[in-house]
Amino acid sequence: MSAFIGLMCALGALPFSPAQALAAQATNHRAAVMEQQRVNAKRVTGVVRDAKGEVLVGALVRDAQNPRISTLTNERGAFTLSGVRSGHVNVSYIGYDKVDVAVGDGSPLSITLKETNSNLSEVVVVGYGRQTKANLTGSVAQIKSEELQSRPVQNVSSALQGLMPGVTVTAGQGRPGADGSTIRVRGIGTLNNSAPYILIDGIEAGTLNSLDPNDIESISVLKDAASAAIYGSKASNGVILVTTKRGKTGKPVVSYNGNVGFLNATRLVERLSSYEYAKMYNDALAANGKKARWSDEDLKKFADGSDPDGHPNTDWYGLAYKTGVQHSHNVNVSGGTDLVKYMASAGYMNQEGILQSSNRERFTMRSNLDFNFSPKLTGHVGLNFIQDNHNDPNNNYVGGGSDQIIRQLNIIAPWIPAHFKNGTYGTISDGNPIAWLEANQPVKNEDRTITANLGLDYQLLNNLMLSAKLGHVASNAYEQSFLKYFRYNPNKETSPNNLTEGFGDDTRTTLDLTLNYDKQFGVHGLKFLGGYHAERYHYHGLSAYRKNFPGNELTDMNAGEAATATNGGYSRDLNMLSYFARVNYDLMGRYLFEANVRADASSRFAKGHRWGYFPSFSAAWRISEESFMENTKDWLNYLKIRGSWGLLGNQDALKDYYPAVNTYTIGGVSNFNGKPNTGYYQGSYKQTTISWEKARTWGVGVDFQLWNELTGSLDFYDRKTTGIIMKVPAPYEFMLGDYMDNVGAMRNTGVELTLGYQKKWGEWSFGAQANVSYNKNEILNLGGVDYLPDGNQRKAVGHALGTYYMYEADGFFPSEEAAQEWMKKYSGKPGYPFGSNKFHAGDLIYKDTNGDGKITEDDRTYHGTAHPKWNFGLVLNLGWRNFDFQAILAGYAGAQRVLGSEIYGDFQGDNSHPSTIWRDSWTYNKSNPKMPRVVEGEQSMSHWRRVMSSFWLNNTSHLRLKNIQLGYTLPQSVTRTLGISKMRCYYSVENLLTIDGMKVNTDPETYVERGSNYPLMMTNSLGISVTF
Repeated sequence: MSAFIGLMCALGALPFSPAQALAAQATNHRAAVMEQQRVNAKRVTGVVRDAKGEVLVGALVRDAQNPRISTLTNERGAFTLSGVRSGHVNVSYIGYDKVDVAVGDGSPLSITLKETNSNLSEVVVVGYGRQTKANLTGSVAQIKSEELQSRPVQNVSSALQGLMPGVTVTAGQGRPGADGSTIRVRGIGTLNNSAPYILIDGIEAGTLNSLDPNDIESISVLKDAASAAIYGSKASNGVILVTTKRGKTGKPVVSYNGNVGFLNATRLVERLSSYEYAKMYNDALAANGKKARWSDEDLKKFADGSDPDGHPNTDWYGLAYKTGVQHSHNVNVSGGTDLVKYMASAGYMNQEGILQSSNRERFTMRSNLDFNFSPKLTGHVGLNFIQDNHNDPNNNYVGGGSDQIIRQLNIIAPWIPAHFKNGTYGTISDGNPIAWLEANQPVKNEDRTITANLGLDYQLLNNLMLSAKLGHVASNAYEQSFLKYFRYNPNKETSPNNLTEGFGDDTRTTLDLTLNYDKQFGVHGLKFLGGYHAERYHYHGLSAYRKNFPGNELTDMNAGEAATATNGGYSRDLNMLSYFARVNYDLMGRYLFEANVRADASSRFAKGHRWGYFPSFSAAWRISEESFMENTKDWLNYLKIRGSWGLLGNQDALKDYYPAVNTYTIGGVSNFNGKPNTGYYQGSYKQTTISWEKARTWGVGVDFQLWNELTGSLDFYDRKTTGIIMKVPAPYEFMLGDYMDNVGAMRNTGVELTLGYQKKWGEWSFGAQANVSYNKNEILNLGGVDYLPDGNQRKAVGHALGTYYMYEADGFFPSEEAAQEWMKKYSGKPGYPFGSNKFHAGDLIYKDTNGDGKITEDDRTYHGTAHPKWNFGLVLNLGWRNFDFQAILAGYAGAQRVLGSEIYGDFQGDNSHPSTIWRDSWTYNKSNPKMPRVVEGEQSMSHWRRVMSSFWLNNTSHLRLKNIQLGYTLPQSVTRTLGISKMRCYYSVENLLTIDGMKVNTDPETYVERGSNYPLMMTNSLGISVTF
């Protein structure tokens, strides 16, 4: 034992032990291997392209065994990666399949990536530039031209319905030339103008509805402050960017798109026949102890139609409405060389509405040219011409139109003849709508817009670009309304003929100068945009009126009686100056950051308040690109979280172009020295402190892709608008009207979800894109008051804009005793609002909502809002061989509207036409009535004009089959024989079906209380698309 100990001590005395020797040997081996790898480490170069040969900027190249050794491709798609120790590199790019490439002998690699079944590599148009969808840090929605061209819609705004989350599109009416939809982005952000800012090829447009859908390449909607702040004071309600088509290098390509469609109203209110109306009217008179108006013999003649002059059953809708016809055509020529690329198109659209004299005719011409003057200098020219003419049938009231005609069609009794046998017209005091239509006296509108833009790009350095763009828009509008004189019959004639004319011209000139820097520093990407914007807007208008023309054929203004002449005119100017900047930074394509700032000055505001400053910040993390997510790649292909904050502005809330100066009105006559003298008086006083409305917005979102087939986005947002411009009462001693000030506040919060799915099985393909969004609107401040009256609605702090305020209906009185008991309980108490009016069996019961034992105006409560809380859409695509099928569904929920007596109808005699819902009116023997008892005129406290209650609210929630389409593309073997490149034919139906809970058969989108909206159209179309 002692020997062993001695041996160990001896070994311990050595310079190192055997264990240390073994460890040292292992360390030396690793060092030798690492040294060998260092010696063998390679410098790998190459270029990454897609299947079309286009270079991919920002593709990630990594050592297959050491992901820390990585780089990104530059703006030429090239990369250099040093220190590659394995024999392979991995190359990945968002939206493309990842590849593993052998390094080889060190020669430059040419790598091609195949696009996956996703849209992450899609290029999205943003403010003053483009980005791939994967690199977005803000909330942007985009649709492509293919989603618009095959739809038989003549207004682009209508085609957007249901396609994008957070974008509410509501059809106003179907009148040709005025059937554009209302667009709201993430709710209503102000008490004033909430329309989004619209630009077409970077030039402010104001509307989408004159565009030919065939000219559009893409439409982007910037929804949050991060994406929209680059437009500053004009972006608080969202931004819509339209990009039109441009030419591409290659031989000329000629395409034609055309369709023809047939129009009918989606819905018309079903009305009682003359017999039903007369019988129920007699019953109403009897209920009030009055003598019947119609005898049994009269009722018999109404029923059998034996006396069409004296006892007609006039189908006013059938006489007025017809099947409309529309057709549209577009020819596009594009192509180019290395020196110049071109695109030119011409379009024509003609639409005959369902009412006589309602029509629209539109001519469009567009040309986009791109020049390569030198390797560093390029130029761009865009020209656009639109002539948009539309006519509307007129009634016999100055300033009328089809609205009054449609209202009259709704209310005129069926027992009034449209025509007598002798050719004269039957009529009531308000007139005969068929006579107005047959008079052929349209309101003529002629609108012309010419847009020109010129751009130059100069490459100062490899990564530095200077750009200049000059834009000019000139619009002219003319309106003429000539009301003819004619006789309905020997006992009734119209007013003297008269002519109203109006002219308006506006011009907008803009200049944009930008400096772009884009550089890749290894794994670091840096982009910078700096810019300057100047704008001048001018408008002037003129109007004139005369009456008593010598005949209906002379329609020149000077032919009218000079003594009746009136005229007027006005003009306005607006100037803006802006500076803006944006910085984008990304690290390894995983960590993304963006900052924007814009400074705007407007001539609307006084010195010291003209400038507004609007910053935004956003960031995103592509988690799926992290190395610790490698094990999830087989099912979680993409995951990105993002967040943003920003401040936006709004000056368009201010309708006054000169609030910073005192205004004076010419008028008022005073006698001096016995002679009348016209003077002027102060109309308003200057407001030197008024400034921008400001919207502070924050949001978070997540984008994902699963199993290479399912994509989605989820967004949450909060937008608070302060400094809302509102009317404030002026002190009484000023003797002036209300003035405007920044005193209001409003908040919108919401959530948006989008899901997409794509799949192919052999010759079959299927795709679905669904979206749903929720928006909560709340008024926060009304300048110190709790509420402002607004007709049947009330603007109130703590409630949504458009909230109804009215009595709550609680069923019908089941008996006369119940009605008398109710009156005994409430009518004698203080504050009772209904005076000495009596309630009877079958009348509406009004509820004591606050439970104080009284019925007073304080029992009125808030009942829903006119603006939807939920919006949803679904697009389905199915393909088999050369056949394709598409269905688009859209709708909203959480909105209510009041319907008036022009829709429901009442029993006023000649001046009313009840709807068929009155068949279910209250009677003693009816178990579940839908309507109150029938009474003459407004002689019931149930009538909406007497007491507005929740009974008259309609839930307008609905789901509409917006479009359904079946198409067939000819096989290439056939098209080659025909000498064409591609040909597709299709059949399409717009607004085919609507599911809703409306009480009356009227469209949930296209009515007002009086029912005077031009009906929304269902369109059956046949179309063809040919490419040569």
